This record gives sequence, C-alpha cells and structure tokens, in this order.
Amino acid sequence: MSTKTPSKLEKVLTAGHLAVTSECGPPRGSDGESIAKKAEIIKNHVDAINITDNQTSVTRLCSLAACIRLKLMGVEPVLQMTVRDRNRIGLQSDILGAASFDIHNILCLSGDHQQFGDCPQGQNVFDIDSMQLIQTVRLMRDEGKFLGGDDIDRPPKMFVGAAANPFADPFEIRVRRLAKKVAAGAEFIQTQCIYNLDKFELWMKQARDRGLHEKVHILAGVTPFKSAGMAKYMKNRVPGMDVPDEVVTRMSGVPKEKQADEGINICVETIQRLKEVEGVKGFHVMAIEWEEKVPEIVERGGLYPRPKIDE
Repeated sequence: MSTKTPSKLEKVLTAGHLAVTSECGPPRGSDGESIAKKAEIIKNHVDAINITDNQTSVTRLCSLAACIRLKLMGVEPVLQMTVRDRNRIGLQSDILGAASFDIHNILCLSGDHQQFGDCPQGQNVFDIDSMQLIQTVRLMRDEGKFLGGDDIDRPPKMFVGAAANPFADPFEIRVRRLAKKVAAGAEFIQTQCIYNLDKFELWMKQARDRGLHEKVHILAGVTPFKSAGMAKYMKNRVPGMDVPDEVVTRMSGVPKEKQADEGINICVETIQRLKEVEGVKGFHVMAIEWEEKVPEIVERGGLYPRPKIDE
C-alpha cells in the first residue's frame, strides 16, 4: 500500500526547503470566523497552520472543525490530536473524519492534564499514549488497517508529526524520547519554544549523534515575548520551559512600550541563529494570540517568500 501523502508541508520539507508552520487557537465558542480571520493574517507566510486541540485542557471549538474551515479556505491545516479526551475508537474515527476532508497533516500529542483546565473534575482517557497514537496513524495509513485488525475503506493519507521538549527534566532522556517517537513512525517534529539556544543546540548535537536528523524533519519552535512579565511568567510558572536569566534581563531592560518590539527582535535572532544548525529543517512560529506579528517574524527571519510547491 502506498505511504505517499499529498501533504504540502511534506513536499516543502522533502524538497529541502526550510519549512514554516504556525498555529491558531480555536475560540471558546462556536464562531468559526475568528479562526478564519487568524488564518487570513498568516496564510501567505507559512506552509501550514496547526490548530490546537483544547490546549491547556480548556474547552474550545474542536480542532477538526477548525481544520475543515482552513481547508475550505485553501489553507493547509495540521490537525493537533491529544489522547487525553478520546479512546482509540474516537481517535481513529476523527482521523477518518479529517481524511474525508483531505486533511493530510496530524500532530500526535498527549495533552495537558485536565486538572489545569476549566473542567478539573473531568475524567481523562489516555486509552493509548502519544507514541501509540503515532503508531496508530501509521498503521491506518501504511497497512490500511484499524487497530482491531479490520481493513479501512480509503485509508487516511497523513503526514505524521509529534512534539518534542528539549528542555524538560531529566535532560539526559530527551533525545532517547525523540528516538522513540521516530521509531514509532513520526515523520516531523515540532519542538517546545526555544529560549535557551545553547541547550537546544546540545540537544540537536545529541540527536545528530544518533542520526535522528536524517530520519525526521525537526522544526524549531519559537514564541515572541510580548513583555518582560510574560518572560518572567514563562520562566517561573510554565513547566518544561527554559528561559535563561539573561533573556529576562534583556526584556526588563527596555521601556515597557518597547518590550514587545524587543520580544520580536529576540525571536528573529533565534531564527537566524538556528537556521545555521545542522538538522533544523524549519520553524514553528507560535505567536500566541498575536498572529499579526507572524508575517514580520517570518520576513525578518529570512524565511519569506515561501516556496511554491505544485499541488
């Protein structure tokens, strides 16, 4: 059975271009126009747009419906899917739902624990884990089989992604965990946002030492700071985030009205430095509720115009 996917994102990466993805958080309501407006701002500066799946365990418009809206706009979506909320029946069903609209990219995630969200009393599912979700998508695509063993009529053609956090403790298992996701069948990786460049470059070196940079497309995650307060919050309050003291000091060292500009400068400098790192195949720009800055970041980072790929 053919494993070829029609994903534009995959074609950009296979052609050797640095890929650019971004993401949009769906609204806390049923107004799908809000996601369309966000996508309209960034669509010409990226190759694909991730739609988050009830991020931070807060109830939102579902990722699949938002991805369909993007697809109908002519924008390439990446369906984010967590194993927190659905069992293997629901997960496979939603994968087929995405495929029925010719959505060809999926990012397989665990999902934040529900105690952090708006329904802490909700039951989490975790019937399978994120590694097994990767394997499930590959089984459905490559073998045309459900987990139960039955054949699939029109298997989903998915380019399969996963997330990686180079900064979570313990650091020494970070590359081993990446290797497991690659072994499970991940074809592209989007990383946690990067502020500690030295540590990220060490992680990349360890990944290269195992040859992982030749087996998977690694997209480096970047998020611009809006303020010194945001930098301090992410340093002190967000698990798995590594914001060096010198970055906080730099953000705090400029007047309040110029801190947003400084955050953009740091983000652009990060892209320019990481473009030179062997094995970095692109960038995932996460401008949280700040989509209007994505075009500037992409242009100043030397990642524009985007390559034209024959559909």
